[in-house]
Amino acid sequence: MKHYLSISAIDDLPKWVVDARGLKANPTGDKNLGEGKTLCLLFFNNSLRTRLSTQKAAMNLGMEVMVMNFGSEGWQLEFEDGVVMDQGKSEHIKEAAKVVSQFCDIVAIRAFASLSDKEKDEAEVVLNGFKKYASVPVVNMESSVGHPLQALADAITIAEQNTKSRPKVVLSWAPHPKALPHAVANSFVEMMHLQDADFVITHPEGYELNPKITKNVHIETNQKKALENADFVYVKNWRSYSDYGKILSQDENWMMTKAKIGNAKFMHSLPVRRNVVVEDAVLDSENSVVI
Repeated sequence: MKHYLSISAIDDLPKWVVDARGLKANPTGDKNLGEGKTLCLLFFNNSLRTRLSTQKAAMNLGMEVMVMNFGSEGWQLEFEDGVVMDQGKSEHIKEAAKVVSQFCDIVAIRAFASLSDKEKDEAEVVLNGFKKYASVPVVNMESSVGHPLQALADAITIAEQNTKSRPKVVLSWAPHPKALPHAVANSFVEMMHLQDADFVITHPEGYELNPKITKNVHIETNQKKALENADFVYVKNWRSYSDYGKILSQDENWMMTKAKIGNAKFMHSLPVRRNVVVEDAVLDSENSVVI
């Protein structure tokens, strides 16, 4: 049984990208592969692109799909061992995961970070709970600390759009009215570790990502300097890691603009707040590859 929980599951990124592009070119070419199989999508948080794309991919492979939104449809789950369940949570992960496994062949899960407890978030309680007790493969549709499906899609986009042997790729922090998780940024950095590229991360001081993930990556707090000669600019907000979950800055000067980005390709995982994270002139330009 193989899981897809993080970028570390990718043994050969270039090959995965080639295979994925082949699937894009002929989406239903392997329709017999999933015949008689069921994918269960469990959402503890909202989704648009990840839900639709994962469901469509399963359908293209001939699979049936079941979707459940735990926020409004499922019992509240307990994940702690030995707990006395005399409060609001009605079902334990031990039973829930085993029941789900009876009705599907793969389970895919989306469960965001709490932004309040670093230790608990990094323990990936929901994802690892299903991994431990489910008897079917588990796929990460964005967890507390990673979004490996998004990062793989980003690798495909770069391969499709790239015209250089070694492009310059910049991951830039941007302002946002809410504190957002590190998941997308983390997986993008991990994916870039597997790329032959000039990779730079730029953010205000205090917004350093987990140093274990950004080890050996060039980090530049001067956004203008970081963006020089960029071929791809990936923009994302994330909250403080060291002062966990806190918004330390909402500096509007970090918004991505046409003047800053030049002719580089603009990337973002979406949804994006227009004229806060990025101005319309960038998002609506020919160099925007967000769709």
